[in-house]
Amino acid sequence: MKTADQAPIAVLGAGVIGAAWAAFFALAGREVRVADPSPDAQQRLDDMLARARPAMQALGLLAEHPRLPRLCAGIEEAVAGVGAIQEALPEQLELKRRAYRAVEAAAPADALLMSSSSGLMPTLLQEGLAHPQRLLIAHPCNPAYLMPLVELVGGQATSADTMDRAEAFYRTLGKQTVRLQREATGHLVNRLQAALWREAVHLVAGGYATVADVDRAVTEGLGARWTVCGPHAIFHLSGGPRGMEAFLERLGPAVESWWADLGQPTLDADTRAKLIAQMQDAAAGRSTETMAQERDAHMLRVMRLLQGDSPSV
Repeated sequence: MKTADQAPIAVLGAGVIGAAWAAFFALAGREVRVADPSPDAQQRLDDMLARARPAMQALGLLAEHPRLPRLCAGIEEAVAGVGAIQEALPEQLELKRRAYRAVEAAAPADALLMSSSSGLMPTLLQEGLAHPQRLLIAHPCNPAYLMPLVELVGGQATSADTMDRAEAFYRTLGKQTVRLQREATGHLVNRLQAALWREAVHLVAGGYATVADVDRAVTEGLGARWTVCGPHAIFHLSGGPRGMEAFLERLGPAVESWWADLGQPTLDADTRAKLIAQMQDAAAGRSTETMAQERDAHMLRVMRLLQGDSPSV
């Protein structure tokens, strides 16, 4: 019998998230089976493997004997005998529930069932399952082969053992994990991201700044600090020797006034047109593929520095 760190892994869906998960698991040396009926699924997997391999090699995550994910005819074939199932299907509740019914008919009863859902709450996903205790949200930061964080969110029926097993599963593969104490729509990362983007959209829609300058304010200002310091720690440090206590005394009221003045934009036709046109200007003719490659290259340098390695990649 194969142990948990030897059993095959099934990935449901070969879209952007699923293909990245499949590449990560396979290049880490695990047997990976992918279920996706799309005619271009194999090409997407091949393209993602080519992108992920140099990134994982640079980070020291490439296995001595990396594998290739195998595309399966259906969910039943993909999940037979696996120890973990990473669901990465489109964000459609009923689609996911149908897939889970197929999983429960064919997968081992103790196989972890982990959804990459970016916003659905796990309790909704657990409805109707025979083994709801084994399902949780395991949402990666994109791209999954490069970014270290996976956020874990249990539903009302998720067992403590499942959470512990899932955390051990990802950490064995070199991932960092955070656990939410309560489930919430959008989980942790996307709620933080959405909060910032809401104000970014407001500033663009209101004519305060361009898309390019808003993004530059993050990459050249906030983002550099965020790689080593979270939002609470940043303000703690700005308070001097007394830390957060002094910051709240001095700037708490000012921050509350900023909160009160934050925008609440809507993605109406005019706002969408501004975002699309200004993003095209900011891209300066680069394709999304080129921009993704640039992102990966820059992130590799940052992550290598944070690891204490040479900045060259």
